[in-house]
Amino acid sequence: MDTFETGLIVGRFHPPHLGHSWFIDEAARRCRRLVVFVNTREGETVPGGLRAGWLAGLHPGVTVREVAHNLDTDWNDDDLWAKWIALFRGHWPHATGPHAVFSSDSYVAELARRLGAEAVVVDEPRVNVPISATQIRNDPLGNLGMLAPVVREWVEKNHRLFGR
Repeated sequence: MDTFETGLIVGRFHPPHLGHSWFIDEAARRCRRLVVFVNTREGETVPGGLRAGWLAGLHPGVTVREVAHNLDTDWNDDDLWAKWIALFRGHWPHATGPHAVFSSDSYVAELARRLGAEAVVVDEPRVNVPISATQIRNDPLGNLGMLAPVVREWVEKNHRLFGR
């Protein structure tokens, strides 16, 4: 298993769940320094700062940054890619890197290539913790057991915000 100087994870974590935590811990074991970007947009159900705070508290050895944006996700648009890369570079906290970009989705290859990093796909079929944030948003009360206590408490109090 390769070990990297710096690693990056990019996601919405909307909301963060135990699968995200398992994934972050796996990536952290493979990096000297791991950075997690919490992508957020205006008007999301769970504010980005709250999501970033939860992840920072749950993973104290990891640098967590909220990355607010209003960018689209048309991955066939080179101009849009340039904006994403500039956004990520602007939030990157280290002089070099990232050396690896971690994801549970194979689309990470293009992001890693554009950042000059190695793509590392971890548990793409989500076997280790079989849950997604979409499943939680669709049935927040039915998936409380897949949330860390601090997130669970917020979701229990605010589950009506998710709508169905």
